[in-house]
Amino acid sequence: MKYDVAVIGAGYVGVPLAATFAEAGCHVLVVDVVGPVVEGLNRGESHIEDVSNDRLKPLVDRGLVVATGDYEQVRGAHAVLIALPTPLSRQREPDLSYIERASRDLAAVLQRGQVVVLESTTWPGTTREIVQPILEHGSGLQAGPDFHLAMSPERVDPGREDWTTKTTPKVVGGITPESTKAAADVYRTAIDTVHEVSTPDAAELTKLLENIYRAVNIALVNELAQLCDRMEIDVWEVVDAAATKPFGFSSFKPGPGLGGHCIPIDPFYLTWKAREFDFSTRFIELAGEVNNNMPYFCRSLISQALNHGANKSVAGSKILILGVAYKPDIGDWRETPAEKLIHLLRNAGADVSYHDPFVPEFDGMISAALEPEAYDCIAIVTNHTTIDYADVVERGNVVVDFRNATKGNEIDGKVWKL
Repeated sequence: MKYDVAVIGAGYVGVPLAATFAEAGCHVLVVDVVGPVVEGLNRGESHIEDVSNDRLKPLVDRGLVVATGDYEQVRGAHAVLIALPTPLSRQREPDLSYIERASRDLAAVLQRGQVVVLESTTWPGTTREIVQPILEHGSGLQAGPDFHLAMSPERVDPGREDWTTKTTPKVVGGITPESTKAAADVYRTAIDTVHEVSTPDAAELTKLLENIYRAVNIALVNELAQLCDRMEIDVWEVVDAAATKPFGFSSFKPGPGLGGHCIPIDPFYLTWKAREFDFSTRFIELAGEVNNNMPYFCRSLISQALNHGANKSVAGSKILILGVAYKPDIGDWRETPAEKLIHLLRNAGADVSYHDPFVPEFDGMISAALEPEAYDCIAIVTNHTTIDYADVVERGNVVVDFRNATKGNEIDGKVWKL
């Protein structure tokens, strides 16, 4: 069968991408190695929060979305989009094993004239130095003359409704001008705005810059929050006041650390690659140090709150972590700072539970009922909008708020804020 697009990877990027192309009338093949995921997609069942069953099933029923674990079917696709994870190793170095494995499998079925695009976030040079040689060696074809190769980094922000896969501008850079145009033409069938850049390297670095920008600015306000704690100044008041300036300032909020699929990870791709050029990205690495230290600072703040607010130590105290998702109103807990904070509190002897209406199971625990009076301390890590924080403050004993969720409901001696 012929397909307009094949998407390799049925994750938080691949499934929304497939749905978006299908909604534009394209026939889409989704390739994934996890059998139950493939079977679920073919029943019209989505495992990705941003794509509901109600959205996916009509597309499956119309034959616009088909899932498979068989790369042989990719032969019939005009374009192949690789949307696979790029995690870090335990040594904080890039792990491209998913991309390398998929590239080898794709090379075995690659056809002349196909358009191949890497969507995974990675270091500048990955498309040219890793993907291209694997595809060429395994297929006997040459990128450029025989098939088109480009890079277009994903820009997914789980839970957003104002900016979607369709409406978020797409950056595209090919190994040749012809590859750039071919890839851009593919995306223009389904995406509102496509911005072309000169090379895959430029496209790869664009995504890193976007996330490094956020990581550095979050580090700035996190460091300011620690200083404000010593100076007894409300950092939230300062940030809100600065945000009234209509130019020259973008508001970033402090918190217990970085979470999500991009910001805690992506900067390390660039710092790793920079070493090849005898260059040290000190600014980025310093931001990483500040953000990585926040769970430790938050543990200390909980200790102070228990000590001064309840005459108790962390050891032996019952502590409820309120919210473990990495951001409000979603169930995604990848790289959540709650995980580190929970482990730190447990190591200090605390009896730790959690409540999160979006995450039923986490770190070997089941989400507990929200009964603030049953705990010595409530630590607000994720500010889900479905939670009544005024009630939490009223019923709780000691409340430590890392997200300014209790604004307007603060009680001296009971509420402690970052």
